[in-house]
Amino acid sequence: MAIAVCPGSFDPVTLGHADVVTRAAALFDEVVVAVAINPAKKGLFSVDERRDLLATALDGLDNVRTDAFEGLVVDYCRSIGAATMVKGLRSATDLGFEEPMAQMNRHLTGVDSVFLITDPAHSFVSSSLVKEVARGGGDISAFLHPEVHRRLLERLG
Repeated sequence: MAIAVCPGSFDPVTLGHADVVTRAAALFDEVVVAVAINPAKKGLFSVDERRDLLATALDGLDNVRTDAFEGLVVDYCRSIGAATMVKGLRSATDLGFEEPMAQMNRHLTGVDSVFLITDPAHSFVSSSLVKEVARGGGDISAFLHPEVHRRLLERLG
């Protein structure tokens, strides 16, 4: 069984994230969307809330589940028997950032990285930008699942 991990903070999950996970689900037997736990970072949503929002945004993908991890993502991959990490790339800048990490991960553990080019409709969207625009009163509904949108606006007050 081919297992892949899609790691990230997902604070909150966007339609761009959902697109990458959906496409990964068509390529692998099982996809684990793993929320990174970083005690040094204060997220808008708790890890459990992010997993809940992911489950909502990814509903209907039978071979996808969510989890959370601390530490190196490659150690997490090995712990669940995943030989592959899947990442979405929005631009050449993302590739420049991800490539050395992918090489180091493969060197350390043999875990390979697969990069999926983001759908152009989502190429400029990030969780940080969505939160910033929402805080300023902008309409971010086109970038989020309706329930994620509702919960984000509720959280921001």
